[in-house]
Amino acid sequence: MLEYRAIKAGAADVWREVRADKRPVIAPYPELGPAKKWKWDRPLEKLIGRVLVDAPVLGRGLLARAEAILERFADLTALGEEAFLVRCREMRARLTRHGMVPDLVDECFALIREATGRQLGMRHYAVQLMGGLVMVEGGVAEMATGEGKTITALLPAITAALAGMPTHIFTVNDYLATRDLEKLDPVYRLFGLSTGLIVQDTEPEERRQAYLADVVYGTNKEIAFDYLKDQATLANGRGLARRRVRRLCGQPCPPLTMRGLHFAIVDEADSIFIDEARTPLILSATRPAGDDGLYLCALELSKQLEVKTHFSVKEAERAIDLTERGKRAVEALAAGLPQRLWRIRQAREQLAAQALSARLLFLKDRDYVVVDGKVQIVDESTGRTMPDRSWEGGLHQMVEAKEEVEVTGNRTTLARITYQRFFRRYRRLSGMSGTVREVAGELWADFGLRVYTVPTNRPCQRIHRGHVLVRHAAEKWSLIAHTVAAVRDAEGMRPVLVGTRSVADSDAVSAELNACGIAHRVLNARQDHDEAEIVARAGHLGAVTVATNMAGRGTDIEIPADVRAAGGLHVILTAFHETARVDRQLYGRAARQGDPGSSEAITALDDELYRHFAPQLAKTVASFSREWPVVGGAAKWLRRWAQSVAERRHAASRRQAELSEERLKESLALAGTLSD
Repeated sequence: MLEYRAIKAGAADVWREVRADKRPVIAPYPELGPAKKWKWDRPLEKLIGRVLVDAPVLGRGLLARAEAILERFADLTALGEEAFLVRCREMRARLTRHGMVPDLVDECFALIREATGRQLGMRHYAVQLMGGLVMVEGGVAEMATGEGKTITALLPAITAALAGMPTHIFTVNDYLATRDLEKLDPVYRLFGLSTGLIVQDTEPEERRQAYLADVVYGTNKEIAFDYLKDQATLANGRGLARRRVRRLCGQPCPPLTMRGLHFAIVDEADSIFIDEARTPLILSATRPAGDDGLYLCALELSKQLEVKTHFSVKEAERAIDLTERGKRAVEALAAGLPQRLWRIRQAREQLAAQALSARLLFLKDRDYVVVDGKVQIVDESTGRTMPDRSWEGGLHQMVEAKEEVEVTGNRTTLARITYQRFFRRYRRLSGMSGTVREVAGELWADFGLRVYTVPTNRPCQRIHRGHVLVRHAAEKWSLIAHTVAAVRDAEGMRPVLVGTRSVADSDAVSAELNACGIAHRVLNARQDHDEAEIVARAGHLGAVTVATNMAGRGTDIEIPADVRAAGGLHVILTAFHETARVDRQLYGRAARQGDPGSSEAITALDDELYRHFAPQLAKTVASFSREWPVVGGAAKWLRRWAQSVAERRHAASRRQAELSEERLKESLALAGTLSD
């Protein structure tokens, strides 16, 4: 049976499920095993999560506690350097002895605040202390963009590490992990804490040493794959008793990379927990490349198949369905091909479907880029390339053949896990994001994480100028260029950030701006090596920056005094994303920390979102709209409807991925090939 305990949050008692004491240790290092659930748990928990985030009275106690910390420990600023250092170092022994009791946590937060002020010149505001309290108690803090989540993470990370709890801080890319650690490392050092960094090029031995540190920064993919590698290394020797027997028998145990899943702080929690959770993480080994002719034959064969007659295209699901007539056509066309796979019905149909997908659904400069003769997948959420990732089932090799680059070997699966299963294994889990309240129910149901909305330190001054809808992409690019020119020329040379969904779109905007004689910089997956320099200049007077989602989450565009006087940064969104949360992240680049700024959206009826998720409604809008462009009204409802459809489908996809993982796990366990 599950055990429940009450956790006091402000003036109210919130009941939450605690499974830690009932879940077994399932590896040589600490982590939590899965808990069995009643079939109605998930829908009820989603409802509870949505209700809790809309109950602000439950968070007032945390804000009052944060303000009390500022008052109680105001005398810390008067301490000399040596006395302050001694007090910081003594905190480790006190937290280790007594645990994270409220009084010690409050004092530790005050010390961290003062240390951050002395080392970095920044002291936490009351709302940042509140965000830290949310995370140290195992919740998710929604903090508006620009409210200082980077230094807020110091509060729970240092407190947990001093209490003897190794801490992993997850970021969405290597750039942010490296930047944050370099910035904050002096504060960790002052408390005597060691730090580690896990990024893409970190060597295996360096990874082991990094995980021995008190606080480790890294990306979700890198840390999760290190965990999978440990599971593949352990194989059937996961149990502690079996490993001890092996040692007694003189058989060396393979070295592990990690030392446990203790405490996780997840930055951009909605991106990692939600947006990237639709597909499982798969650890694979590469087999030697087969005959490239197989993929070339499949691509040529697919060109002879006709849409609707031989196959149907599901763009929203990125799927190809062969009709019965199409299957017979594939059989006939493959009759004379030399490769043996064409003689196997299931194999030839899969090859044909993958070839059609590579040609029609996976597009260059949208889904991938070709860099140095290699196909690199572009992450839709972040706009960044993922050189170490590949599509499965031969699709990646099919795309390589289409692009006429060297075909890599096929991959065999060694281990797999969903993000839901991985993060639930941490003994304590927390997070923060600027856009998380929309998925509060799912976070509570899947991870037991309650969302708290943290107020801003200063009122937001962003002015949203609305949504303009045009008929075609060509009209959209032209209108965007004229808008950029108007903002620069008529509004005191204010800087402009133009956000696009893909590399191809950023190229289209760039071409239109060049045609209008507007100087600008482009930031996308092909120019990622110049990211820091482009971002640093994006807020300067007269700057025009065209960027994919690389300029979204985690990007700080600082504006000088002359730009602040002119009205701040102006953001133009050129296409809505499949979730409004990503749109909010882009808008949030403007008017940060109480600065002035503005935003607007300019989209077209033939945008991908409308075509995939609201095609009929888009046709209706086109038929009944007499004046173009369309402003507000119909444009707003079209966007809302398309995004709601997309979010429902993605939620179903995430749930299906988890259920499929559970079914696979059960089938492998019955076959005696899986130990958990």
